[in-house]
Amino acid sequence: MAGPSSDEFVEVPEAHTDSEDYQAFLEDYSHLTSPSAQEGDVLQGTVLSVSEKEVIVDIGRKIEGLVPASQFPQVNGKPAVNAGDSIEVMIDRSGPPVEGYILLSHDRAHRRQAWETLEKNAGEGSKVVGKVVNKVKGGLAVDIGVIAFLPSSQIEIRPVHNLDSYVGREIEVRILKLNRRRANAVVSRRVLLEEEITERKSSALANIVEGGTVTGVVKNLTEYGAFVDLGGIDGLLHVSDLSYGNVPHPSAVVQVGEQVTVKVLKFDKEHERISLGLKQLHPDPWENIEGHYPVQSRVIGRVVSVTDYGAFVELEPGVEGLIHISEMTWSRRMKHPSKVVKPGDQVEAVVLELKPKDRRISLGIKQLEDDPWTSVADRYSIGSVVEGRVRKLSDFGAFVEIEEGVDGLVHISDMSWTTRVKHPSEMVKKGQIVQAVILNIDAPNRRLSLGMKQLQPDAWETFFQGHQIGDIVRGKVCRVAQFGVFVELLPGVEGLCHKSEIAAEPVKRRGAPNVEEEQALPVGQEFDFKIIKLNEAQKRIGLSLRGKAEDNERQRLNDYQRQATDATSTIGDVIRRQEPEGKEPEA
Repeated sequence: MAGPSSDEFVEVPEAHTDSEDYQAFLEDYSHLTSPSAQEGDVLQGTVLSVSEKEVIVDIGRKIEGLVPASQFPQVNGKPAVNAGDSIEVMIDRSGPPVEGYILLSHDRAHRRQAWETLEKNAGEGSKVVGKVVNKVKGGLAVDIGVIAFLPSSQIEIRPVHNLDSYVGREIEVRILKLNRRRANAVVSRRVLLEEEITERKSSALANIVEGGTVTGVVKNLTEYGAFVDLGGIDGLLHVSDLSYGNVPHPSAVVQVGEQVTVKVLKFDKEHERISLGLKQLHPDPWENIEGHYPVQSRVIGRVVSVTDYGAFVELEPGVEGLIHISEMTWSRRMKHPSKVVKPGDQVEAVVLELKPKDRRISLGIKQLEDDPWTSVADRYSIGSVVEGRVRKLSDFGAFVEIEEGVDGLVHISDMSWTTRVKHPSEMVKKGQIVQAVILNIDAPNRRLSLGMKQLQPDAWETFFQGHQIGDIVRGKVCRVAQFGVFVELLPGVEGLCHKSEIAAEPVKRRGAPNVEEEQALPVGQEFDFKIIKLNEAQKRIGLSLRGKAEDNERQRLNDYQRQATDATSTIGDVIRRQEPEGKEPEA
């Protein structure tokens, strides 16, 4: 057998040498990938290079590791890691081998490390920071190293309706339930908030004392005040304690989110109720108010509001006075204060009354002008005729304004001599211009008596001047009374014919000859009556129908007797003419 050539002899050791190196490589790889090489351990590696498909990692062995790029967050199509970064990996034998590299898994290492950290946090009850990745049925999905479930009831202390607003936010949570085998985790944010509130409340309560000052943030506004968060506990800042002035709504003084310093007015520690005040930190403008605004002094203010009964005027911040509607003008015909002033107007007024205990100031603007009643007696006299507008009607008369601020009353009894007036509306209407006579002036009591009927002659006076007892007058029966009938002699002038003056003798009732029946005159018919009584002072006229009949009967008798006398005288004259002269007639 021939021996090998020199070239072949040289190559044998080289082949032997390569075989040894390869065997060493296999032993080293076997050591890394075999169960005896602590499989499943989390290894710390250093990134050597990054490409779009893989990340090469040095794990301290002769052979480098490879992690698929898909296991890292992507930025511009490349994994979000850089050469030199330290990352956690595990040997991955689940995938196909990669020639020249050890297949590694960053996800498995990250998950394993995350679970170990979460189990530690769950045991200690410590906080965990996570990022809300999505909204799911019944709550949110939060990445805390693993995807955990955050129920909607555990997000806030109060119910949350808009879960989308939490997506993408980082939040602190506490692990309520953790099951590594099932990869199940449930977390809560609410328990941390409650603990924080409890801790802040305890700290706040320890620093709150009545009469002291605290700083808080306006949390909520209502119609009756503002709730201030004092650090885990709320205090009520009532609308009446916001300002010494009139506050229509708390929003006029404070806003939600505003930081305010307030005074503790009352603190009920047992029920955790705190009453706060803002105005109490400033001097009370009502102190020594008498010195600032003495009665009868003139002041200038701004109208802040107008009501049906008057206008409120701000004299300075926290001090308001009321101008009552009756103090706006001397006239009584004003219907609403808005006819005189409007919100925002600057007005001058006179201080009428001060009530510091009630925090009230009564103002007047009509006092800036002279009171027309002080000189009414100089401008008018009793008996003079005036003209005015009917301002108001009542059951007893009509009020007539004869000038601005001066009204007079025309009583219902002074409206007509002849008409029986039941209501003033029968004679005048509201707004009508009328004339009247001044009957009385009572300036101190601001009363003026007027009369309308005095402009016309008194029918009663006229009647009494033109008639006397015994006159015969004609009248119409206007109504029947139990004691007689009333007879209208002139418009507004009536007389009474008593039942005893109606007939000379009582009339016998038909079918009952022994029963006398009073005879009544029919209403509406006219008769002649005799005046038997006149009383001008009491305006009473007595009439008699029987007297008129008796006068007629007497007149007829007198006429008969006169006619008989005349007839006798006529026969005697004829006989005397037939007798010769000088001869006496025969008897």
